[in-house]
Parts: sequence; C-alpha cells; structure tokens
Amino acid sequence: MAKGVSRAMSRPPLPFGAVAAVRSFPPVTDRAARVLVLGSIPGVASLRAGRYYAHPHNAFWPVMGALFGASPEVAYEKRILIVRGAGMALWDVMASCVREGSLDSDIDEASIVANDFHWFFDAHPRVKHVFFNGAKAEHCFHRYVRPHLSDRGLTFTRLPSTSPAHASLSLAQKLKAWRAVAQALAKK
Repeated sequence: MAKGVSRAMSRPPLPFGAVAAVRSFPPVTDRAARVLVLGSIPGVASLRAGRYYAHPHNAFWPVMGALFGASPEVAYEKRILIVRGAGMALWDVMASCVREGSLDSDIDEASIVANDFHWFFDAHPRVKHVFFNGAKAEHCFHRYVRPHLSDRGLTFTRLPSTSPAHASLSLAQKLKAWRAVAQALAKK
C-alpha cells in the first residue's frame, strides 16, 4: 500500500448509483431496564450526529421531556441517563439495511439484517414490554425477529412514529399515545 494511503481510501468506490448500508447504534440500556423502545433504524440526521432521534423536528425527545424530563434542551448525555434511570432501553430493530435518505419507505427490504435480540433479552430479563416507534419498526420486528424468539412473556405495543415524516398527528396526540410508556414503567 502506498505511503499515506489508508485502508479505507484503498477500497474501490461504490458503483455509480449504489447506496451504502446504514448501520444502527448500540442499544442505550441498563441491566435494570423494564421497557424497550424500538425504532426501525436511525435517519440521516441521527447518523450524522451519532445520537438517537437527532432530527430537530423528531418528537421523540419533546415527548421524553414531557414524560420524564429528558427534553431536547437537556444535554444528550443527560437525556440518556434520564431515560435509562426511568427503566427504559432504546434500540433499533435493524442492525443494518440499504436505504437512500431517511424514510422508512425507502428501505430495501431484501437488505435488512436484524439486531441480536436473543442477546438483548437474555441480558435484560426484566424487559417485559416492547414499544415500537412506528409501523415500520413493528413490521420488521414481527417479520425478522419474532419468529426466531422463544416466548418470553413480552407485551408488544405500536406507538405513533415520532418521525417528522409522520405529520398526521400533532405533538399533543403523539404525547397522549406515548404516555403508555410511562404507565408501563409505573407498574412494578
């Protein structure tokens, strides 16, 4: 290899029009987590920022602010501590996929690779409720994950997507539905 050329730079370029795979983040979790909130896979703004739900118009953090005090005005690291402290874990159904842009509708279904939920549920036995952040997360979980999981006594609930692309509901309507997460966490 030529001096000064990194291995990454020595890879051949993608063919014209090809889209690179999108990869999810590690889960935000704690061994004491009792609720898991699953998105599909991070959007472009989140991938650039390296943070869950980073798009400024995504309603996730405003909803978490109203429910738990983890609002967008709070530093990201502190928000993560707040949701973890509440007993919540965050992750995505997909470990990777091919998608151009941020829309779930642009995901190439044939490219979907699910995250390792056997590991997750073995490592987090207190999680009893899974909430899906939108229809795509629910669909992909039930298609790519659920058939391979043993019965763990989990409860599944789809919530309206907090994505700015899901504009048919107001923030108040989304918050009303998402109160189910706080109610699940209030149960001991």
